[in-house]
Order: sequence, then structure tokens, then C-alpha cells
Amino acid sequence: MKPFLGANFLLSAKTSRRLYHEAAAEEPIFDYHCHLDPQMIADNRRFDNLAELWLGGDHYKWRAMRANGIAEEFITGAADPFDKFSAWAETVPRLIGNPLYHWTHLELRRYFGITDPLNPQSAKAVWNAANEILVRDPAFSVFGIFKKFHLYAVGTTDDPADSLEWHQRIRDEGKTETKVLPSFRPDKAIRIEKPEFAAYIAKLGESEGKTISSLEDLLEVLQKRMERFDRLGCRAADHGLGYMPQSGQDDGDENCRGGAWEKEVKETFAAALAGDTQGGKKDAAAGMRAIDSYKAFLLRFLGAQYHRLGWVMELHFQARWSINSRMLSALGPDTGFDAAQDHLMSGALIGFLDSLEKRDKLPKTILFSLNPRDYHTLGTIMGAFQGGGLGRNSQTERRLPCKIQLGPAWWFCDHRDGIEEHLRLLGNVSLLSRFTGMLTDSRSFLSYPRHEYFRRILCELLGRWAKAGEIPHDPALLEKMVRDISFGNAKAYFENLR
Repeated sequence: MKPFLGANFLLSAKTSRRLYHEAAAEEPIFDYHCHLDPQMIADNRRFDNLAELWLGGDHYKWRAMRANGIAEEFITGAADPFDKFSAWAETVPRLIGNPLYHWTHLELRRYFGITDPLNPQSAKAVWNAANEILVRDPAFSVFGIFKKFHLYAVGTTDDPADSLEWHQRIRDEGKTETKVLPSFRPDKAIRIEKPEFAAYIAKLGESEGKTISSLEDLLEVLQKRMERFDRLGCRAADHGLGYMPQSGQDDGDENCRGGAWEKEVKETFAAALAGDTQGGKKDAAAGMRAIDSYKAFLLRFLGAQYHRLGWVMELHFQARWSINSRMLSALGPDTGFDAAQDHLMSGALIGFLDSLEKRDKLPKTILFSLNPRDYHTLGTIMGAFQGGGLGRNSQTERRLPCKIQLGPAWWFCDHRDGIEEHLRLLGNVSLLSRFTGMLTDSRSFLSYPRHEYFRRILCELLGRWAKAGEIPHDPALLEKMVRDISFGNAKAYFENLR
């Protein structure tokens, strides 16, 4: 019987073990999409206790605790930190079969050297041992964690209206070797149907000292904010779309401006600024069409700008946020009440990508879906848009391998089965060897063993294929592939880090 989480955890084949230990394990991490707090990074935050570090803001754990019947007081409420931790320890033994069980114990081992399983009986000892390390170890700060896990770069998630003061401070002080890059997340400027849209647009204008009173003003301010982000090293723009909006139009000049489409969108935007959440339409269906048309127009405009700047466009589909209205009222958004959905989107996505491509404005793009049903569709769509100019230096007609990527198994899909399913599909419809690899998508500084988890699954899959004679037993070939997927491909893809 193998030991729990032993050195060869998830690695059954000899080749799998060699690939992980000799090629994957020591590769740096490029966590190109996460939700870490830039202020905590700038402050090189140290944490008072394990509950603060481990449970604060972690939706994965909160959902599991609710499923285990834990009262909200011990999840997001005002309970004592140790009582919250104890509630988590009560939940952990119930998690067998869930990736959280592996992640929890990998984190205890890799950060604190604690090998005992977490349960109600061990909770006090684990709490004391971990907190002692937090207090006495001067390296156990944000920068210390970055160094321990060989973080080459992290991409945070930042609103266009953000002052970026913390990113500026990180850059000016230069106290960490890890590149901390802002990522442009314009969701609030896109979600025109939200009641708070007009207030947000006013806030966005204030970030540039300008009153936004027209669509032209909005596009001007967004351009200025993108330039500010770019100066601070931004390499990606991220979008939580849920679904791809359908426009039904494709006119305008080579810069995606002008034409009848823009004229219509101007009217919709003006109505939204006046507080009309249906875009000036009395009929609900017509209002939805106008809203989607605005969203599609703005995304196309933004995509052309990303191409100009040489950024990566990340499109996250099929998430449905805050579906429990009672808990949304009680706790607010981003508290663990989200789900996958099954919205049809291929037609709108194809039209969007083609509209940019035919103008030579399609940026590097990563397509994510929270619904694995979409992997095959996205994988085949992206194959039709590979190649082409890349922005900044596109006049040189450089070709980037796999310019359009299928994002990793993400959020509810980043378990062992989901990761394997994604890797197999990607190998079937594209080039697995060119994949940009894993990300944490996390708010927790303790999430980096998820990269280890992914790399072990990758190495196990390749090792099994080699053992079965399905691929050559060629150490040089396979080790390079593993190193590239673990780190090298992401580094090359998010190039020109400044």
C-alpha cells in the first residue's frame, strides 16, 4: 500500500515518476490568472493565524463547509478564528473524492511540513504548529511564499478604474523578484444591464479626471486606462462573460469604429447612463438584443486595442454568478454561490473572432469554459484562427504557435478527472505540447500546490501513454514537453514582460 501523499502521489508509471521529479517539479510557476490582493502583495503581508491565511475569501472551502452543514457564522461570519478552523477540520474528512482533500493536505505539507491528516482530533495540534511557524518564521510572508514556490510571475485581476497604486509601489520598491502584473478586467464597463452601471461609469471617468457622457468618452477613457495598465506591465485582459453576446452586425472601419452598429450602440449607452437597464427599449426582448449588441461592440473595440498593445485576451464563459438571491442579499457577491451554465455560444464567438481576424486585429486569445461540454467546440473553433499578426510587431508577420489557446480546466473543473479530460481533448484537437498550462484562479496565497497537482496529473498521463507504447519512450522529447507545459509555454506566450 502506498503512503498517503507520498513522493509518487498520482504517479503510477515509472516514466511518470521520472518526468515529474526530473522535469516538472522544479520548474518556476507563471500564475497568469489569479485574484490575489495587490495591496497584500505590496505590504508583503504576514498573517496572524491559519484561519486568516487559509479560509479568508476561499469560496471552494466555503461551499464545502455549507454542504457539510456548517453554520454561516463559522464560514463568513464573526466566529472566533480557531472555531472557524475547527469547522473546516470537521469538514475535511468528509471531502474524500474532492480535490480539496488533496489540496488541503498538500498545502499543510508544502508550507508547514505537517503530514498528519486534518480532522477534528488533529485540529488543535495542526493549528498550534502552523501558527507557530507563521509567527516565528520571518520568511513566511507574501514575498517569502513567492520565493519558496519559485513564482516567476503572477497576474492579478484589476478593474479599469483602479488607481493601480499598489502595482506602482511593488514596481518602485522592487522587493520581490516575482513579476506582479496587473490584468485589465473591464466586466463592469461591459455589464450595461446592471443597475449600478451608470454609477460605475462615473467612477471610471473620475479615474482619468473626465466626465463620461457619451460612448466616445467611454472609449477614450478605456484607451487611456489601458495605456496606464500597459506601462505597469499588463500583459492580459480578462473577461468574465458567462456567455458570448450576439450582435448580428459587423460593420465599421479597420479600427472597429463607425458604421450603423456604433450609432445604435451610442443610443443604448446614452439610455443606460440615464438609468434605463433595458437600453432604451420598451420591449424586454428588444432590450436584451440592444444590451448584447452593446456588449459585442465593446468587446470588439477592446479586442482591437489588445491586439495593438500585444496583450492576451482571456475570455471566461459559462459561469453564472450569485444564483442564490437570498444569500446574495445577505452576504453580497463573490461568496461562493456561483455555478456553471449551458448557454449556446458558438455562433456569436465565431462571429466575434472572425470580425477581428478579417481586420487583422485578433489578439492572442485564451478561451475558457466552466462547462466541459464546450471543450470540443472551443478546441475546433480556435483551430480555425491560428496564425496571423500579433500586435506591436505584427508588421513582421511573426507566427506564434497556438496563438489561440484552450484555457485549462478551471474553477469547478480543476479536479483530476477534469484536468485529464481537458488534456486529452486538447491533444485530440490541437497541440498539447504548446499548451500554456495551469493557473490558480485563487484569492489564497496557499494555493500554489495546485500547480504541483496539475503537473503530477500531466506527467501521469504522459507516462501511461509511454508505458502503453502509444508514444515514444523518449526522455528528451517528453521532458521538454513537460517543462514547456509547466512553465516555458506560458512565459513565451505572455512575452515582453516589463
